[in-house]
Amino acid sequence: MNSFFGSVWWFLVTLGILVTFHEFGHFWVARRFGVRVLRFSVGFGKPLWSRKGKDGVEYAIGTIPLGGYVKFLDAREADNPDYVAQQAGEFNAAPVWQRMAIAAAGPAFNILFTLFAFWAMLVIGRPDYQPVIGAPRALAAQAGFQSGDRLVSVGGEAVNSMSNAMFEIAQSALVHRDVAISVVDTQGRSAERLLPLSKLPAQALENEKIFEAIGLVQRLPAVVGSLSAGMPAARSGLQVGDHIVRINGQTTTDFDNISALISEQAAKDPHLDIVVQRNGADVSIPVVAEKSEVEGVTRWRIGIGPAPGSTDALERYGPLQAVPVALHETWKNARNTVSMIASIVTGAASSKNLSSVITIAQVANESAHQGLGWFLWFLGMISLSLGILNLLPIPVLDGGHLLYYLIELVKGSPLSEKALVAGQYVGLALILVLMSVALYNDIVRNFLS
Repeated sequence: MNSFFGSVWWFLVTLGILVTFHEFGHFWVARRFGVRVLRFSVGFGKPLWSRKGKDGVEYAIGTIPLGGYVKFLDAREADNPDYVAQQAGEFNAAPVWQRMAIAAAGPAFNILFTLFAFWAMLVIGRPDYQPVIGAPRALAAQAGFQSGDRLVSVGGEAVNSMSNAMFEIAQSALVHRDVAISVVDTQGRSAERLLPLSKLPAQALENEKIFEAIGLVQRLPAVVGSLSAGMPAARSGLQVGDHIVRINGQTTTDFDNISALISEQAAKDPHLDIVVQRNGADVSIPVVAEKSEVEGVTRWRIGIGPAPGSTDALERYGPLQAVPVALHETWKNARNTVSMIASIVTGAASSKNLSSVITIAQVANESAHQGLGWFLWFLGMISLSLGILNLLPIPVLDGGHLLYYLIELVKGSPLSEKALVAGQYVGLALILVLMSVALYNDIVRNFLS
């Protein structure tokens, strides 16, 4: 329940910040051109709060927090259009290029906000994990990856953290495109390995099991994170937090290595000598492994689970050094977003990749709990998506208005009222379909799978 309320709260914070910034773009540019603004609203519907400013603008917060709007003095929406058309600051009296600038200002301000959010994230610092993998599985094992490989670049894009690496891999996975990954192995040797993402089964994407199917996992420390009650480890005196350094004299490197050594040594003799580091001293603990059958496969177990690795990478730059990095991150993610939209439209990527407010709320809550750096990254990514989506040439979106104004420039006169109304209906229908598909995907992922 705490997670639910946290998700709702951080969702409202996210939308409040991004919608305000988006609508302020329209508002600010309109005022620069002398267009009169009647209302600035964050949210739709009946106002929960409103106040008229000294500038004559009504500022409001609506009951439905899924967007916002800026209302201009517009003869087309007035009861007496002929009279309003003669008033100073009437929207349609502005030259078409100014109206285009006003429409484009919202998405432009979202992209500017993304640049600022990424810059702030880089200056504050975002804690992460080193891009070192544990024992590879599935496609990664087939491609020749090895435990301890450090990922250096993915598809030619340099990576310096596990999250960056996985994000780049996911971009290719979503469109089933093979990707070249440069690594440095445990011996310090450089190599390039081709990860065959074209072989990913379709259900891996549908069931959100992309990384399980890919088989690249974070390298976890050789530390006891949990103990199963009644199992050999708990009975023998192993404790959570113990760092396992040797099993039957064999040095351990990570948690996957522990599992491999237990299986190897217990197959010879289930009586194991496990040496752990506890409070700065080595402690020898005898443990008798137990044999079990899992789907016809014999496994030796002692009943321990891994501990989550401590963040050991920090992406941080000085204020000046962060500027070009933020610009690169904004451009790279903008390119990826446009590419993903194109892939969904052409069918190269599944529409199951669409997510609704449910996923946004969940990720908002998770990123907020990871720290300010991660929340700024999340805000930047959502703001960028909001800006790009609003530029799509769909009526009711800013891109649709830009399309109307472009047609007006070409034909020398505005579209007819009938054409505008028809366009609004078509645009609303498209948006409702997209929202319904996204909501259906989230319901299946969260409640039916």
